[in-house]
Amino acid sequence: MIIRIVVENIYSFGDITEFSMIPGREQNLVEHKYKKRKFELLKMAAIYGANGAGKSNLIKIFGLLKQSVLDDRLPLEITKNVFKFQGDRKKGQLIAIEFFSNEKPYYYAIKIKDNVITDEELYESGLGKKQDKLIYERKTNRNNKTTIKFNERIDKNEEVKIIKDVLTKEFTKPNATVLKLLADRENEKFTEIKEVYNWFKNNLKIIYPNSRINALAHRIEKEPELKKYIEDTIKTLDIGINNLQTETQKLDANTIGENSQSKEIIDNFLQKLEDKPDSIVGLRNKELDEIVILKENNEVKVKRLKLIHETLNKNIDFYLGEESDGTKRLLDLIPAFMELLIKDKVVVVDEIERSIHTVLIKELITKYSLNKQTKGQLIFTTHDSNLLDQKIIRRDEVWFAEKNKEGKTKLYSLDEYKEHKTIDIRKGYLGGRYGSIPILGKLHELNWNEYATNN
Repeated sequence: MIIRIVVENIYSFGDITEFSMIPGREQNLVEHKYKKRKFELLKMAAIYGANGAGKSNLIKIFGLLKQSVLDDRLPLEITKNVFKFQGDRKKGQLIAIEFFSNEKPYYYAIKIKDNVITDEELYESGLGKKQDKLIYERKTNRNNKTTIKFNERIDKNEEVKIIKDVLTKEFTKPNATVLKLLADRENEKFTEIKEVYNWFKNNLKIIYPNSRINALAHRIEKEPELKKYIEDTIKTLDIGINNLQTETQKLDANTIGENSQSKEIIDNFLQKLEDKPDSIVGLRNKELDEIVILKENNEVKVKRLKLIHETLNKNIDFYLGEESDGTKRLLDLIPAFMELLIKDKVVVVDEIERSIHTVLIKELITKYSLNKQTKGQLIFTTHDSNLLDQKIIRRDEVWFAEKNKEGKTKLYSLDEYKEHKTIDIRKGYLGGRYGSIPILGKLHELNWNEYATNN
C-alpha cells in the first residue's frame, strides 16, 4: 500500500510536491484506516481539480515510475517533460515513493538529469520513527560511470561482489534503473529487492481513461469467481446485461478481421506462440473487439468476449465492440474493484467517471467505501462532485490540484480546512470554497453573435 509519493520538476510539478495516504485528524469513517505495523493508511483518495490543473499528471507519474522499474530504459516521457514554466531546465527530476509490501515499508527513489539516472536508492523505511535502512543505492556520474552500494549484510557476500562488478561494467545503463537487473539475480541476499520489484509489477495497477482490460474473454473462462463477480455487479447496475460468455474459434483471417496483411499478422502471432507457448497475444479487430490468441492443447485458438442482453422475449448476444463506451469502461473497472476486495493491491484510476453515469459511479464507490472487508487502496481523479459525500469519503481522502500563477501544480487536502463532518462539502467545492475549480472570467461578455454575422 502506498504511504506517499514525492515528485519534482516533472510535467506541471515544478517544486517538490507530496501526495500522501496518511490519515489526518478526521474521525469519520474510522474503518477507512488500515493498519500496517501499527502505522495507519487510508483506503481511498479522490483528487479534484480544474481542467489542466495537473491531477492527471500525478497519475501519469505513477505509471512512469512503474514503467521505469519494469522496463530496461527510462520512458521518454519522463526526460522530455520537465517543468516548463519559469523552471530551471538544468534542474534534475525526482520521483520517490514510500509503500508497504507484505507488511514491510520501503522507500524507493530515482533522480534524473539529462536522461541519466544520477541516483537510485532503495531503503527499508523507518516510517519517520527510526532511521531508514539502506538496501542499495546507485549513482551515475557525469562520465556515465555507475557505482552500486549495498548495505553491509549484502555487500560482504562474495557472490554479490562478483555480481555487482559484472552489472556495473557490462549491464547497467545510464538511462535504466537497476532494480529489475538486481531482482533477476538468483541470490538469496536480493530477496527484498525482488519483493519491491514484484510490488511494482503485481500490486500497482494503473487505469487510464483509454485503458482496456486485457484478456477478459480468457480470464472469465479460467476464473469462475471473476466471472460471477462481474455478472453479479453488472446486473445490479441495471444496464441490461445478463451474463458474459467466451466465444472460441480457430485462428484465421475472419477472426482477426479482413485485412490485406492478415496472413502476415497470423504468421507473426504463430511465431510468438511458438517462441513462448504459454503466452497470450491480444489485439483489437476492426470492430474494436479484443481478440485473445493463445495455444491450448497444442491448438491455436481465438477468444472473443460476448455480452448477453436480456429482453422480454429473448436474450441477444453482443460483442464488446458493439457495446457503449460506458459499458466498456465498467468492464475495465469492475475487475479492479474485485482485486481491491481480496488483494493488498493499489489501483490508481484517471478520470474514474469517464463515460459512466454519475449515479452508477457513485454506487460503485459507495459499495467499496462501506465494505469493511476490503484489503486494497483506491486512488482516483474525478470531476464528479456527487462523490463529495461525507457518508462515503473522509475529508482527508479528498485532495485538490490547483495551478498557481507560475504554472506549478499544488496538491492539498480538504483536511486542511476545519470543516464539520455534517457540512455539505459538495456545495462548498462547487461554490469555490476550497479552490481548485475553473475560473471562468467574464464569459457572458463574449459576443458570439459577431462570429455568426461575419460568417
